Amino acid sequence: MTMELDTAPLTHGSIWKKMLFFALPLLLGNLFQQLYNTVDSLIVGNFLGTSALAAVSSSGSLIFMLIGFLSGIAAGAGVIVSRYFGAGDHEKLRLTVHTTVAFGLVAGVLMTAVGVLLSPQILRWMDTPESVMPESVEYLRIYFAGSLGFVMYNIFVGILQAVGDSRHPLYYLIVSSVVNLVLDLVFIGLFHTGVGGAALATVISQVISALLCLVQLLRSKGPYRLHLREIRFHWEYLWQIIRIGLPSGVQNSIIAFANVIVQSDINSFGDMAMAGYGAYTKVEGFGFLPINSFTMALTTFVGQNLGARQYERTRKGARFGILVTVTMAELIGVVVFLLAPWLIAAFDSTPEVVEFGIAKARTAALFYFLLAFSHSIAAVLRGAGKTMIPMLVMMVCWCVIRVTFLSITIPLTNSIQMVYWVYPLTWFLSSLAFLIYYKKAGWMEPKGP
Repeated sequence: MTMELDTAPLTHGSIWKKMLFFALPLLLGNLFQQLYNTVDSLIVGNFLGTSALAAVSSSGSLIFMLIGFLSGIAAGAGVIVSRYFGAGDHEKLRLTVHTTVAFGLVAGVLMTAVGVLLSPQILRWMDTPESVMPESVEYLRIYFAGSLGFVMYNIFVGILQAVGDSRHPLYYLIVSSVVNLVLDLVFIGLFHTGVGGAALATVISQVISALLCLVQLLRSKGPYRLHLREIRFHWEYLWQIIRIGLPSGVQNSIIAFANVIVQSDINSFGDMAMAGYGAYTKVEGFGFLPINSFTMALTTFVGQNLGARQYERTRKGARFGILVTVTMAELIGVVVFLLAPWLIAAFDSTPEVVEFGIAKARTAALFYFLLAFSHSIAAVLRGAGKTMIPMLVMMVCWCVIRVTFLSITIPLTNSIQMVYWVYPLTWFLSSLAFLIYYKKAGWMEPKGP
């Protein structure tokens, strides 16, 4: 089967069918990707105990801070690829694809070096308790030693999804997720390798998924086919990738940095709070998979249709995608609110851990519609090349205001509830800002190629 069967443009046909059938494989793919860290947490929590779970959980924000930057750049490249694909400009599409891959290779090597060298220092800045510091350092260093696989997977998947292929990434994630599960059980359950085994299983799985995507791009019959000898920087297209992707990358990293600071506040309440909060983040991660899938579909839909100059279709698709994401988010929030005790206990049944996790879930879950609205508007704007607006809104609301609020309230109250409530508060503020901007004319005038 050639990929041409999977890359029908999103520029014609039923809007809801096109978006739904494009988003569904994304949802399943995101589900299996989420299994990477969740399986680690489940197996670590049940085989190695609360201290090891806290070490793995506290690493999430740091991982996203470093990887989120490059993922943002990859998303910017995807916008350009989708625009050229929608416009039918095959030569510019080819140059963009090879420049994107060249960027990923260089960035992945740099990330490996930075992650391995700086992990201990950053964990100290996060006030990671000494009781979990050795395991946290071990987990992060092994994870970042294999980060080239993760970076290239995101680069390859960004290209495939930008041209409308959401099926092949799903197939490859299913394979790598099964590998991850088996290796987790073998390394931790059979060979008793500790948290290092969990990190190694994740690294191997990520490399496998990246290699599978690479083979698919090399064998493609489409105009985006990858040729190893043509991988190099084409400076005009590298500038476009950076100009559109850099704001998203900066946004991801700054938000993640703010979450690192939030994690340091969580760490100050001890191992039980760290494990409970970490268990909740896994639940939230699964709950938001449908929303993330639709926002990814929104970005590709907007990019392709603006490239084809179908402005009314773009507008209708944006409205449909926003409505679906907000509705799904609130339904999911109600489920998380009601089932929180059982969902948290699946990761760690220690009563105090479950109590911390339930408190977080029942503070935030009913406000998921606000988070979904912010993400969906940001996705539409990214597809239109307006990446500066999401960056500025999220930097101010999710970083500056969030950190300032906690810097004032935590010393005054010494209450972990302040950490729980800061999220719905800042989701509301970002949603309000996005609503005001979205109602203004002009976002339909695309920037970029």
